[in-house]
Amino acid sequence: MVKRYAKRFFHSLWQPPAEKPPSFWAICKQLNRTQWITFTAAFLGWTVDAFDYFCVSLAVPEIAADFDVMPSEVTSAITTTLMLRPVGALIFGLLADKYGRRWPLMIDILLFSIINMASGFAPNLEVFIALRALFGIAMGGEWGLGASLALETLPIEARGLFSGIYQQGYATGYLLAALVNFAVTGTGSSWRILFWTGAVFALLAVFIRIFVPESQSFEKTQEARELSGRSYVKELMHMLKNHYRRSIYMIILMAFFNFYAHGSQDLYPTFLRVQLGYTPTEQTATTVIHNIGAIIGGTLVGLYSNYLGRRISIVFSAIMVGAFIPLWIYGPNLHSLRFGAFALQFFVQGAWGIVPAHLNELAPANFRGLMPGLSYQLGNLISAASSQIQATLGERYPLRNDDGSLQMREGNPIPDYGYTQAIFMGVVVACLIITTLVGKEERNKDFMQNIYEDEHGRVIGQDDIDAQKIEQGQQSEPPAAIVTAEEEADSVVHASNTEKKS
Repeated sequence: MVKRYAKRFFHSLWQPPAEKPPSFWAICKQLNRTQWITFTAAFLGWTVDAFDYFCVSLAVPEIAADFDVMPSEVTSAITTTLMLRPVGALIFGLLADKYGRRWPLMIDILLFSIINMASGFAPNLEVFIALRALFGIAMGGEWGLGASLALETLPIEARGLFSGIYQQGYATGYLLAALVNFAVTGTGSSWRILFWTGAVFALLAVFIRIFVPESQSFEKTQEARELSGRSYVKELMHMLKNHYRRSIYMIILMAFFNFYAHGSQDLYPTFLRVQLGYTPTEQTATTVIHNIGAIIGGTLVGLYSNYLGRRISIVFSAIMVGAFIPLWIYGPNLHSLRFGAFALQFFVQGAWGIVPAHLNELAPANFRGLMPGLSYQLGNLISAASSQIQATLGERYPLRNDDGSLQMREGNPIPDYGYTQAIFMGVVVACLIITTLVGKEERNKDFMQNIYEDEHGRVIGQDDIDAQKIEQGQQSEPPAAIVTAEEEADSVVHASNTEKKS
């Protein structure tokens, strides 16, 4: 019995690909103009969102000096932002499943851009934290809606690759923020300019979203909802009743994923500057290098997860992160530390690149606007204090010399941020591996055939909706069949043979 269970478990985890994965360019050629515009708009929105978020992480020492507080007090703004993101995910997710993805996304990006600009005018820490709380609400709506809109539009074969690329809007935003922060600190300008710059980047995303059509999958869901006659509230109650276990699992999974990301990123710039004493130039170069690793890793691992499996790809990436933790923190010189940062973020974001596709495939058919984003942000809520925990412990247990005396710089003890980050990440990696292994996956689910779930739990697809509309007399004739190239060639050959016989 144990042997049979183990065999079934490993079979669900590892299924060899049926065919060789197509190349990057072969997948890109499958996308039409509308799909490219839709994906670009979603990617830019998430990039701007990440840029605005990392403005705080990168400027913690400067903000603390300006407001005359400790860095751990400034990181409470990061905690507040993360805690409020589920509120935005809930509000905008419900709007997206009720009214569509397009307009809630447009409103959302305008809101978080305005609030981020206002953060640059904050006169004190209290106002700054209040603005970051409002920013968290607006930020919470972006990821889930953008991911569902992009992935519902793309071909199944492209889902893994573009899931990885979409998620790396996060690393791209971080990279842009690091470069702008370098320009700001290099010229001796105020940290506030960093926050104002994000609003300028948002204008491009707003412009492109004007040309984005609504998701066809959502439009079909609306048709199914009208045909069923069920209210949106009844659908929501049905989903909670029948899918609460899956919903809880998605939240727990995303809690460890967010510990995984924030534990490896949020305090790292402060660790480089405050503990290791790097110059702004050295810090920026290291940040650029590890974000390049993140972008490459998210793209490649996302691509191959379409063929190797979502869970096995996540587990492999997490194991590799554990292997690179020592080099990431305790590299003996600048070059080895940067290599460790590159490799660790390659695999951290490699696993993260799978998340948009994995969550949308696990989400109930009627609620792909709500559930991926809400589980993501509730996971953020659970992990909200990551950077503050690391900063507080690092300051409480500073570095000491061999004789037990405190190591000092500029009259202050040097916090041991590195040790707390290493222990923190080791525990998180182990928890993420276990959580991933006990879960399920629905790799390459066809969203157009998983549009709606009726009151009996039966999943309805596009074909079912078209047939039901014909039965109810809403269509005078069935929709025209899609003729493939092979069928067309067969018909030509058949007509030619018939002509010869006659």
